[in-house]
Amino acid sequence: MNFALVLVVSGLAGFIALSYEIVWYRAYAFVSQGSPAAFGLLLGAYLAGLALGSLGSRWFCRRGDAAFQDASLRPLAGFVYLANVVSLLVTPGLAAYAAATFAWRGSLALVAVAAGLLGATLPLVAHFGIRPDEQAGVRLSYVYLANIAGSVAGSLLTGFVLLDHWTLGRVTAGLALVGLALSLLLYLASRPGQTRAALASAAALASAVLVITAATRLHDRLYERLLWGSDWVKHPPLAEVIENRHGVIAVETDGTVWGGGAYDGRFNTSLLGDRNGIVRAYGVAGLHPAPKRVLMIGLSTGSWAQVIANMPGLDHLTAIEINPGYIDLIGRRPEVRSLLQNPRFDVVIDDGRRWLRRHPGERFDVIVMNTTFHYRAHSTNLLSADFLAIAREHLAPGGILFYNTTSSRDVVRTGIEVFPHALRFINFLAVSDSPFALDRDRWSRALATWSIDGVPVLDPASPA
Repeated sequence: MNFALVLVVSGLAGFIALSYEIVWYRAYAFVSQGSPAAFGLLLGAYLAGLALGSLGSRWFCRRGDAAFQDASLRPLAGFVYLANVVSLLVTPGLAAYAAATFAWRGSLALVAVAAGLLGATLPLVAHFGIRPDEQAGVRLSYVYLANIAGSVAGSLLTGFVLLDHWTLGRVTAGLALVGLALSLLLYLASRPGQTRAALASAAALASAVLVITAATRLHDRLYERLLWGSDWVKHPPLAEVIENRHGVIAVETDGTVWGGGAYDGRFNTSLLGDRNGIVRAYGVAGLHPAPKRVLMIGLSTGSWAQVIANMPGLDHLTAIEINPGYIDLIGRRPEVRSLLQNPRFDVVIDDGRRWLRRHPGERFDVIVMNTTFHYRAHSTNLLSADFLAIAREHLAPGGILFYNTTSSRDVVRTGIEVFPHALRFINFLAVSDSPFALDRDRWSRALATWSIDGVPVLDPASPA
């Protein structure tokens, strides 16, 4: 086999293997609601599979008489084909497992099998593609370099580009097609003759059509199965799914939003029939005597921002949101659409912690965080004592940090250990360096004059 072809095969093998890992983590993060264990367990299964696959490749490598012969590439081509078929089935397999058991950890065995098949490719390519002479060591280093370069390219291109523009099913199908092309390339490099080459090309074309068709069907209602498990058949199809490099936003027909597989709020700004705890957003006016500048970390459905942006006496609300998909979603919802045209509101696409670090001079009367559950991965970035100290530096005199504890006693304890004054409001905690100036009449007056899109939030004529 030509050594240039060896490098191409090694690079593509690395590209495919790491790309699949990125794709699989997207699915496992969603089905586990962002569990901190998901990445570690997936990585463990993936690395174990790579190690076992590399170890198992010795069986082929012991056939010394086949090494560096063109004919030896044919079983390698079949091996690459099988590895990509199994890899294509991992995400649908996870969805089927979740739908049958409402669990996900057991499906990691499929990850290990797929990774094992992918992991055996590199040592086999090195064995069959490197001539056993005095340059073998140098060539091996180039093969590994090509594999590393392909792996890096796969992580970057798939994680930052493909997943930002394509659905998970389309990315998976694309990777499978690249794998088919690689398998065909290896087979043609074995010089099978014109007839066999034509048959192999026709078979590869048929397989490509089958992959595209199967990938579409296998990923149909994928996120419903990952989200609801065995109960997915009881739910109507999701009204909308937004996928980008930041994650997955799923919207139910009733306006319930799931971010990365975890509950992320509902579209509602009404106090009457409150179904998303929106009263907590209105509570900002009762906690601070005159909130002029407010910072909100996490935009989500925009319901909270819509309420606060229309708060009487407010000068400006700045929202920091890491996922631009929410802005697209807000623009399509009548309850919150006008928020994006409100002159008192602006949104910045950034990480909340990073934005605070980069804007040390900004001060706010209130910082609001209706953020995610305390048990999810990376939640300490917004709930730790370290972050509370960062937020404190951005509070104006008498300023308040008002954030969701998601009913965690540990989160509450951290807050009261950092700030001298604390007050719990449902499952939210308000903390400050100054005593709270609570005034029921002030809050009542604010509610009486509060309106959204010209409609009062409370009807004085209503007995409710």
